[in-house]
Amino acid sequence: MKVPFVDLHAQYVSIKPEVDAAIAAVIHESGFVRSRFVDEFEASWAQTLGVKHCVSCANGTDALYIAMRGLGLKPGDEVITTAHSWIATSETITQAGGKVVFCDTEEETFTIDPAQIAAKISPRTVGIIPVHLYGQSADMDAVMALARRNNLWVIEDCAQSHLATYKGQMLGTFGHAATFSFYPGKNLGAMGDAGCLVTNDSMLAEWCALFARHGGKGDHVMEGINSRLDGMQAAILSTKLPHLATWTVQRQDHAAEYGRGLATLPAVRRPVVRPDCSHVYHLYVIRTTRRDELKIHLQANNIATVLNYPRALPFYPAYRYLGHRPEEFPNAFQHQQEILSLPLYPEMRADALAYVIDSIREFFASPRV
Repeated sequence: MKVPFVDLHAQYVSIKPEVDAAIAAVIHESGFVRSRFVDEFEASWAQTLGVKHCVSCANGTDALYIAMRGLGLKPGDEVITTAHSWIATSETITQAGGKVVFCDTEEETFTIDPAQIAAKISPRTVGIIPVHLYGQSADMDAVMALARRNNLWVIEDCAQSHLATYKGQMLGTFGHAATFSFYPGKNLGAMGDAGCLVTNDSMLAEWCALFARHGGKGDHVMEGINSRLDGMQAAILSTKLPHLATWTVQRQDHAAEYGRGLATLPAVRRPVVRPDCSHVYHLYVIRTTRRDELKIHLQANNIATVLNYPRALPFYPAYRYLGHRPEEFPNAFQHQQEILSLPLYPEMRADALAYVIDSIREFFASPRV
């Protein structure tokens, strides 16, 4: 059996008539840029989350940059974010004029450690960007308490956490703004790049929309950028959105099956779900000290796996200038050596899931060479 890491074609096939009709409608109306398709998706996504405003843009990376510019980030301002994420979270801080301040993660959840945030706050700190990594929430009570106490803004990076909740509240509704990626492989994915930011702040939403569209088409009240969600992607996202809740349950069911199948393997640490929160399993990430050997074994059995992410952000060449050491981020540094993302997507068949579990069990049952 061959098990892909994700199968986007299987998702397309499952809703092919709907997607094809949406694409045909865009072509028929020539609604390629802006158009009603974008307006309709923005309204639907805002309603799904329960926020006032959704400002669509070209991708999730742009959404972070635009949000920080909208919140008035100035050169020299410090922004605290997690040491364990995709580089978009940190590179946009620098691009917007700020200084990146990395913070270690919690040992069990891979998300930013609020206790470490408190130690990183300085007179130059203006904001915090928690990342709801792999589909699970950061500790938002603690993050927001620190933000209020120190008069800091918060941008939630929700690129991997569509429909995830923290104590019954939808992620993306806690901070001053939140950003989403709709990259094709996300839980809600377009068929190309796409993203948005959401907020309840009407003035912030208006500024960000103007900035993302050349400072206001025809008016140009400011110098802006060109970051637009195109009509085709918006129509596809609107078509997929009604299915997202069902796909999320399927992800959670597959994760539960992985959990049961791997429960008797002491060498494998399964994902830990934060109490009173929902995990939407954008990725199912295990930990094992034999990670590299296991990855090779699974590859030999035609099972695709991925390292998300092979190196903690402070240790990439891009951040060598900060001079960080492993002991500053003990959890993130340890995690980068142990994490392995297993195949998981809504359309994954039961026999494929069982094959992955059996292959992992076989690996740990075999004597070490």
